[in-house]
Amino acid sequence: MVPSRVLRRPTYYGWLNLGLAALAMVGTLPGRTQGLGLVTEPLLRDLAIDRVRFAEINLVATLVGSLFCIGVGRLIDRVGSRLVLAVVSACLGVVVLAMSAAHGAGLLVALITLTRGFGQSALSVASLALVGKWFSRRLSLAMGIYAVVMSIGFMTAFPVVGAAVSRSGWRAAWAGVGLVLVFVLAPVFALFVRSIPRDAPAGEFPGAVAARLEGATLGEALRTPAFWVFALASSAYGLVASGIALFNESILAERGFDAATYYRTLVVVAVAGLLGNFAGGAFAERGSLKRLLAASMILLAASLTALPHLDTQAQVMAYAVVMGVAGGFVMVVFFAFWGRAYGRANLGRIQGAAQILTVLASAVGPLLLAQCVAWTGSYAAAFYALAVVVAALAVAAALVPVPAGVLPPKSIEAAIHAV
Repeated sequence: MVPSRVLRRPTYYGWLNLGLAALAMVGTLPGRTQGLGLVTEPLLRDLAIDRVRFAEINLVATLVGSLFCIGVGRLIDRVGSRLVLAVVSACLGVVVLAMSAAHGAGLLVALITLTRGFGQSALSVASLALVGKWFSRRLSLAMGIYAVVMSIGFMTAFPVVGAAVSRSGWRAAWAGVGLVLVFVLAPVFALFVRSIPRDAPAGEFPGAVAARLEGATLGEALRTPAFWVFALASSAYGLVASGIALFNESILAERGFDAATYYRTLVVVAVAGLLGNFAGGAFAERGSLKRLLAASMILLAASLTALPHLDTQAQVMAYAVVMGVAGGFVMVVFFAFWGRAYGRANLGRIQGAAQILTVLASAVGPLLLAQCVAWTGSYAAAFYALAVVVAALAVAAALVPVPAGVLPPKSIEAAIHAV
């Protein structure tokens, strides 16, 4: 028989906030490269824009939109996650609605820039910060669960929006996304998100010591080598992933594979990434985040080295599995590290600074691969060079000291050996 005290134990509200945070990250879809890719082809035909011009628009929009990362971090720390999530998601929805009615490249530049700013940058930071501010001892477990829920959300959203584009056209589909953001997500966040933990279970945030360890400032975080190693390693993955995502069909065609192979790799990478989320989240709860990051960089370097030598379908699928698992690991590390190492007091600012590096890298990735093809006629040189950089980051991740002074007290001793 279950004891009555167990039956009366309330569910920690942080878990509901975790689900809302994952929903917010899925809401960034129209501001992400993969989301924009769902409407790219019909949009280009509709507005009579060539690919080079659109690539330039995307680059400028991503670079300018990355600046929203810093501003939203400051807002989160000052006014709380609930207001920021509600307002930012509503603003993103309004911009997406405006984009669905846009005509002309000039207006498109401004609107895509705002989708990048409100979606890929601001809403992403707000989503991550919400979980980081509600969990301390169980942060790695929470971020692992968050990564899994978010991945399932994206795996559901992409085909739904894609089917709407095929059935009703890009304008109607994009308008539908905007309406969901304005009239569903924004009100849900305003009603149900709580910014400050008031019902934390015993031991989640230890008393006096936790106050002393509440968090580093942004300046203090920037002065630690760990910030730069973790941020640059995450950014390196983002650079590689964005470049390959945009040109994957062309990359595989260079190795003699057809479009059907490309579509199969998308599925394999997504499933492998989900498995990486599960495995990475389980390991991160008790293991070392820097070892997990080093492992992800090793896997990424191996996949980059192998990519120019793929000759069979089995090799392509193996590459996709390794790439997906590496991405799943990086996602867990990026979500969990900042709160664990630097505390919650200035988590919005710190995550915003890290996020801006990943956004900038994702903007550079496609351009880097395109230039490599223009100069050499192949993607191979870029993959080899990136593999060397990623391998160096794996070594740095394994060796860099990680701050332990902002961790909960029982984690400090363990951090010497585990983090």
